[in-house]
Amino acid sequence: MNELYRYLTLAVSNEWRRQGDRQREEDKAEFASAAQDAGIALHAYSLVGTRADADLLLWVIAEELDAIRGWESRCAATRLWAQSTRPYAYLAARRPSPYLGDHRHAGGETERPVGPVGDLPYLVVYPMTKKRSWYALPREERTRIMAAHFATGHRYPEIRIHTGYSFGIDDQEFVVAFEVPDVRRFVALVSDLRDTESSSYTERETPIFVGAAMPLHQALDHIDGATRRAELVR
Repeated sequence: MNELYRYLTLAVSNEWRRQGDRQREEDKAEFASAAQDAGIALHAYSLVGTRADADLLLWVIAEELDAIRGWESRCAATRLWAQSTRPYAYLAARRPSPYLGDHRHAGGETERPVGPVGDLPYLVVYPMTKKRSWYALPREERTRIMAAHFATGHRYPEIRIHTGYSFGIDDQEFVVAFEVPDVRRFVALVSDLRDTESSSYTERETPIFVGAAMPLHQALDHIDGATRRAELVR
């Protein structure tokens, strides 16, 4: 469990949206081609309809940072990249939770391969930072509090969590991602988690991204409505 996570958002410019259909299609095809790389695993999510400040969320998984850097450099050479901004980007590492000990359960985070399973339609991602008072508690006390936190999560077995640790390599301490079947189920989970003791030790957990999982070429078509235009033509 030593993979690295890179979460990157793209927001295209209005100037790019005003380009002709042919130019936009060429730009999307160029970007999709550049984004495919054997050294990384890439998962794409459309933010259309869920965020006003970003259009696309990319989750990149690699074993080495150089692979992520090389991938991003190739994407930077494309026209679409030049016509967009990256409002939010995060770097994190996968590792076992220090509060689980020897605990294991079917479908648990440590029992699954790295990355999304891919059978659920939405991904919720956000950075998180704990209050410093959390780390002043004895390890045994933190373990007790987190046990109640985990127990709440176990009541929602259809929601899968992916925890990334960012201590010392980014501005937040964690990046957490959840595969969810329905965003309303996630609302219920987070509402229940607010009642747990662990919630009082959260310093910050925004911005929050809700992405619809789909192939990259389809997520790119959602940005400029190409999918909808094709449906209207039929």
